[in-house]
Amino acid sequence: MDGIAELSGRQLRTAMGQLTSHAIGFTLNTRWEDLPAEVKHQVKRCLMDSMGALVAGSQTPVAGIIRKTALEQFGGDQATIMVSGERVSAAGAALANGFSGNALDIDDGYRPTKGHPGACALPPVLAAAELAGGCSGREFLTALVVAYELGTRAGLIRHATYDVYHSSGSWGAIAGAAAAGRLLGLTGSQLFHAMGAAEYHAPIAPMMKGIDTPSMGKDSIGWGCMTAVLSALMARDGFTGIRPLFDDAPEPSLVLNLGQQWEILNLYFKPYAACRWGQPAVAGALQIVRDHRLDPDQIGHIRVRTFEAATRLPGVHPRDTEAAQYSLAFPVAAALLDGEVGPGQVLPPRLHDPRLLALLDRVSTEVAPEFEAEFPAKAPAEVIVETTTGDVFRSGRIEARWEPPDTLPSDHELEEKFLWLTVPVIGKMKAMDLKGRLWSADQWATIDPIIDGCRS
Repeated sequence: MDGIAELSGRQLRTAMGQLTSHAIGFTLNTRWEDLPAEVKHQVKRCLMDSMGALVAGSQTPVAGIIRKTALEQFGGDQATIMVSGERVSAAGAALANGFSGNALDIDDGYRPTKGHPGACALPPVLAAAELAGGCSGREFLTALVVAYELGTRAGLIRHATYDVYHSSGSWGAIAGAAAAGRLLGLTGSQLFHAMGAAEYHAPIAPMMKGIDTPSMGKDSIGWGCMTAVLSALMARDGFTGIRPLFDDAPEPSLVLNLGQQWEILNLYFKPYAACRWGQPAVAGALQIVRDHRLDPDQIGHIRVRTFEAATRLPGVHPRDTEAAQYSLAFPVAAALLDGEVGPGQVLPPRLHDPRLLALLDRVSTEVAPEFEAEFPAKAPAEVIVETTTGDVFRSGRIEARWEPPDTLPSDHELEEKFLWLTVPVIGKMKAMDLKGRLWSADQWATIDPIIDGCRS
């Protein structure tokens, strides 16, 4: 025994099956030096993309509410609320940064889990790195890789063991606890309890209710990030948790291939601030307008054929940014008018623009059986535009941009997205400087460059 309240060695060996043991070994033993070159490069791309989403998301109403909550209820001087630079407890920082990171729904995703591993990974890793002190850039990046790899698998296992589709925070908390625990120096037995505590206390977030009635809860990512950090800290002090879910994997290879098959390479990225399910329709509408040189005023009706879950995205006039993001019609209308869907479209005053809302009213959706059969492995749509003069144009089957393996963004495209999101918040000079710092993250002696680099 090491002085903490934990299972006896015999009990722990019984509870910790082969798959959980393998996940813990991967968490503790993964080294930056051993990562494949493409994984090292990809985690920097993911860091840039997640930071861009977090910086822009810090300006949303929900970020302001949670920042106030963190300052009032999670006082301390352990970690930083990004952009504002205010100091709170590690759990409070993870909560605030978690809500900001997913506030615009423009963060990365993993198709098989229908969720967002990056927004679940970065906030607890940031908080734990600050709390631990002296965390190098390489150790920081390695912890992010661990969180991505465990998170993608935890999500698949969570979906396989629950009938109700649970959102990202419900499984991201488990991966975040493991990555935070690694940075905080937890032992293998403590990691067992940290991940078990995170699984037990993670938000039970029925995602389709969040689609039907959009709210600031979004993907429950902020709460999952807070749960991750608290679970790691409690386990360090002796808190015991249930057996983590890895031994519930429907296929052992799902866990046993950790360190061999890198799921971080299979992420998609998002060019628009909207639910991924609506983005194929955005791409199809823009393609038709571009190919046929249509003016939005010439459009009489936009018909979208897609999979059933996407048709659940409300088509009403959005009352707030969450409703605009969890819509199919709104991003289609915004893209047709502005050529983009970002903070400038899903936040006031553009959010309530009469011309945009009039175009939204011309969008209808229907379930296409052939597309429903492909979901969630694929998320296709077809857009049919009828003009005011009677012409009909079809996009054909189309998927969202920036999807693996064929349409992933280049480094330059991710840089442009990062600047698009961050320049309005921190200014061009600081945004350009931060972009350069992120590419050299493996050379940092500490994580100060990222903490200081995004202060507004």
